[in-house]
Amino acid sequence: MSRLTNKDLAPIPADERTWKLWHFVSLWVGMSVCIPTYMLSAVMIESGMTWRQSLLVILLGNAIVLFPLLINGFAGTRYGIPFPVFARASYGLTGAHIPSLLRSVVACGWFGIQTWIGGLAISGLLGSMWSGWSSLGGGWSFMGHGAPEFTGFLIFWLINLYFVWAGTESIKWLETLAAPFLIAMGLALLFWAAGAAGGIGAILSESDRLATARPGMSQVAFVLTLFIPWLTAMVGFWATLSLNIPDFTRYAGSQRDQMAGQAVGLLVTMPLFSFIGVAVTSATVILYGEAIWNPVDLVSRLTAEGGSVWLGALAMMAIVVATLSTNIAANVVSPANSFANLDPRRIGFRAGGIIAALIGILIFPWKLLDLYQTWLITYSGLLGAVGGVILCDYVFVRRFRLDVEALYTEGSEYAYGSGFNRAALVATLAGIGVAFLGLVSPSLRFLFDGAWFSATAAAGLVYWWLMRGTRNTLGLLQEGT
Repeated sequence: MSRLTNKDLAPIPADERTWKLWHFVSLWVGMSVCIPTYMLSAVMIESGMTWRQSLLVILLGNAIVLFPLLINGFAGTRYGIPFPVFARASYGLTGAHIPSLLRSVVACGWFGIQTWIGGLAISGLLGSMWSGWSSLGGGWSFMGHGAPEFTGFLIFWLINLYFVWAGTESIKWLETLAAPFLIAMGLALLFWAAGAAGGIGAILSESDRLATARPGMSQVAFVLTLFIPWLTAMVGFWATLSLNIPDFTRYAGSQRDQMAGQAVGLLVTMPLFSFIGVAVTSATVILYGEAIWNPVDLVSRLTAEGGSVWLGALAMMAIVVATLSTNIAANVVSPANSFANLDPRRIGFRAGGIIAALIGILIFPWKLLDLYQTWLITYSGLLGAVGGVILCDYVFVRRFRLDVEALYTEGSEYAYGSGFNRAALVATLAGIGVAFLGLVSPSLRFLFDGAWFSATAAAGLVYWWLMRGTRNTLGLLQEGT
């Protein structure tokens, strides 16, 4: 077997491309309906935005990131190749490991975060059914958390491993079944909030009081200190998927299926579920006199105050399913393929997924969760630089044309002589450098606050200039340089 391929990295034949429009809608419903999405408006509102401004940022950020999702997804559907192979065109047969592993490290971090959140839901579910659960392990604790939390974390981690072992078709099955259930549960939560708190009008009126007042803030200050950083964070929320979306669209039956499915699934679900988070939290202010943003805490509160144990268990189960469907699709497939790409002869999808799952534990996700906005902005700069190179190469340098056989062939045009495309490496460093230049001087802070935008633009421009100036675009490349 070649060092460049195995059965998991090879192009998907036409008769195995079974994902239709609904599967892509389901994919994005499954990934978008999760606790971080539910709580997304919370951190924006607490920073000084109104709920309307937060939803505008969420919608706009998703509309922006949809463009690279569709362009990179187009390559996956057209050629049937996964992201690590797609990256070979711009970075080189060996250099592709760099963007692939950068994406994987971020995915491992998110895998850990989502698994920790899912574990808390498991712990809450078991606690609602067994009164002795909370005393498990006595007074033992590690880094501020006790045995119930870590046990729930381990149980949810093992559930994730089942789907890693079962493979891609099990993921399609999970997302397809989870989507209608999650939509129904989200709407049911909204209707409960409206009924319990006196109607949607009362809820929206209370929503206006959730914002943390920032008296005297000018429009310019609002844009620079709130709007741009949070728009960047919102784009960064899916900057990961905008790179490795070929891992999914390679299974699409047509370009229409993947493009329409992604647009509908992403642009509808994210704002809707974030709005549900705002509305339900506003209802908790009316009902309990305090804002309860975390749905796990809300369900625990409802159960503790005389609510139905089985209703609480159903709500916790919905949280578990939501977190699982997000985690498997968004944070397992990419690192599994990327680690397999390191050594295709020895590592397959299963082994790559297990490696990612282990890193997700070692990264201490309960600590990473405390650095939410900084984490989103920082890695959006890293991945923005990679995205700038890949988009520029595919759209402007290669004009949407790839030689699939050459992507799997030693010494082909994509080897760039040494396995690395130096232009891609220089451009990536330039993009990252421009973004982090914003940390050097307050007057340049906008470069870091808008890290995805500045890194993408800088990397793309530098890459285009280097490829145009040193290789005459595709002419010399096709001569086997």
